[in-house]
Amino acid sequence: MRLVLSKTEDIPAIMQIINDAKKHLASQKIDQWQNGYPNQEQIENDILKKRSHVVKNDENQVIATSMFTVDPEPTYKTIEGDWVIDEKETYGVIHRLAIKSAFRKNGIAQFIFNEFHQQLKDKNIKSLKIDTHEENTQMQALIKKLGYQYCGIIYTSYNAKRLAFEKVISF
Repeated sequence: MRLVLSKTEDIPAIMQIINDAKKHLASQKIDQWQNGYPNQEQIENDILKKRSHVVKNDENQVIATSMFTVDPEPTYKTIEGDWVIDEKETYGVIHRLAIKSAFRKNGIAQFIFNEFHQQLKDKNIKSLKIDTHEENTQMQALIKKLGYQYCGIIYTSYNAKRLAFEKVISF
């Protein structure tokens, strides 16, 4: 299993994973990703900016996707609460993390986080920030297990409330 930058030819597999994740969230009555986001245009933009990543298994099959960047997240400038590391310092951000349904519960999300943590360590960046829907208890459980701490509430660009978490990366 390896984490690599996404390529244009990965878009159909990425969209299949994202659309399946949308159905999964809807089946749990979670209102996350139910408004047309993320869409193919967003994924194409992530690929152009070298922010989109996929996990490929030993058969070279795309089994997960995520956006990762060290560019500032505009919606993180205002938080009802406090970040651990000042928002003005460089930090990592994860968005749009989804696992192919047949591969869920196999530690792939944790693998992705660990890979991004290592990339931040390699760049001497000491913080990774993430937000999630208040009803997405599976993601909240994972990030708490990985040592993230709750920092407060942020609002997306479309004014949706999200719980914000941060992990200080140890060097």
